[in-house]
This record gives sequence, structure tokens and C-alpha cells, in this order.
Amino acid sequence: MNRTLIIAICFALAATIGSAQEKKPQNQEVDSLKMNLEEEGVMVVDTLVTKKKRINPLAPSKAAFYSAVLPGLGQIYNKRYWKVPIVYAAIGTGIYAYTFNDGRYNRFRDAFKRRRAGFTDDEFYDLDGSGIDPGNPDFSDDALEDAQERFQRDRDLALLITILLYALNVVDANVDAHLKQYNIDDDLSFNLDIQPYIDLNPITTDPNYGLALTIKF
Repeated sequence: MNRTLIIAICFALAATIGSAQEKKPQNQEVDSLKMNLEEEGVMVVDTLVTKKKRINPLAPSKAAFYSAVLPGLGQIYNKRYWKVPIVYAAIGTGIYAYTFNDGRYNRFRDAFKRRRAGFTDDEFYDLDGSGIDPGNPDFSDDALEDAQERFQRDRDLALLITILLYALNVVDANVDAHLKQYNIDDDLSFNLDIQPYIDLNPITTDPNYGLALTIKF
């Protein structure tokens, strides 16, 4: 009795789900309604059915390439125009710091080299024009050497930071292009399929009854 009741319930449940799956999806109903209205000369604006945007797998590579060729161009390709001033401000600051420190380094290096050659006509020897004694310059040789090393160190650091900012500009364009193609579709529906089955025991030939559950997202 119990087995017969279970079988009846399984078949009834399968029949109910099968009949529910045979119903027209909402999109098909909307399409049919739209076709009928258009046949009657009524313009229909489709606001219920949305088309999924096609994904371009080469977009991240293109964005990275454009930013590598010209900083900020990849951001323009991604239509992130507000990032372009940030990119140029960051890289421009790094270039300015490098140029400033490189110029100071060259000035102190040239003065130090002339001191070593025995000259006293460099720009740091008598800064205020007071006509001091040749043995007491405004900047000593040790001071020139220290300043030269300090500006050289700051110049190299500015160069490294500028290169990192340039690489970050390329990475940002690539990652931003990937995120733009991330699937944020609100369609989270799934298809539930339940089918009854009968399996014969190969030894006893007794029937085994069960249900097969399939879920498709």
C-alpha cells in the first residue's frame, strides 16, 4: 500500500511540474502581445525584455595596450574620462620630481668636479657675493658631495615612482575593462526538472522506484 501511494505521488508531482514547464515563458507572452499590437498599428516600446550586452574578450588587452602607448588612452577607451586627469597628474608629478632633482644633481656635480680640478669659480663658492677668502667657500667640497648624492638618490627614487605610476595606469585600464564585462545580470532564474524512474534490480528483478532531480541555472 505504501509503495503504491509513493508511486502515485511521484507521478502526480512529475505531471504537475511537467505541465508547469509547458507554460509559455513571460518573454514569449510579451513577444506575442507585442506582435499583436504591432499588427494593429500600435507602436510598442519594449521595456520588459532586455538584451544582454555582448562581451568583447579582447577589450582588456586593448585597454592595456592603449594605456601603454599613451597614458590615459586606455581610460578613455573604457569611457572612464574622470580618471584621465588623475593619471596625468600622478605621472606628471613624478616627471617633475625627476627633472627637478636631476637638474640639482647636475649643478652640484659640475661644481664638485671643478673644485676637484682646482677651480673656484663655481656658483656655490660665493653665493652671496661677499668676496670671501678662497679658503672659506659658502659650500665646502664635502657639502657639494653630500648634496650631489642626496639629489641623485631623490632623482632615482622619483624615476622609480614614475615607472610604477605608469605601470599602474596600464593595470588600471586592464582591470577596469575586465570589471566592465562582469556579469551583473538580474536574471537569476533556474529550471527545475523532476522525473520519476523505475530501475530493475539485476539480481532479484525487483523494481526500484525513484525520482531524478535536475536543476539548471
